[in-house]
Amino acid sequence: MYRAVTRQIEVTVEPNYLPERSSAENRQFFWSYTVVITNSGEETVQLRTRHWVITDASGRKQEVRGEGVVGEQPVLAPGERFEYTSGVPLPTASGFMAGRYQMVTEGGEPFEIDVPAFSLDSPEGKRTLN
Repeated sequence: MYRAVTRQIEVTVEPNYLPERSSAENRQFFWSYTVVITNSGEETVQLRTRHWVITDASGRKQEVRGEGVVGEQPVLAPGERFEYTSGVPLPTASGFMAGRYQMVTEGGEPFEIDVPAFSLDSPEGKRTLN
């Protein structure tokens, strides 16, 4: 599990390789990842947008930006958490992702929080540190 905390908001990510949706012969590798966002602060916040940077084992980067996560823009009161699962395909047997969420306080103050960088590794891949 990977973890980052920004402004008392914790983001944890747990990636999971999905061999049943992958095909090494076709150079298609697929992972799911479960994200848990926990508001340990004292103010209510809302997740507005996401920005992901996805890097495959060949160093190719893809940026993904959009409204909310999985079609939602969750509001988290103090002590609340939001969990979702999404997925990512890659043309290589490994890679990594990192990102940021644009948040806003109840008072309208925008700020960003970090999503921890996390590794996407499949049994077919040889781990290489760059």
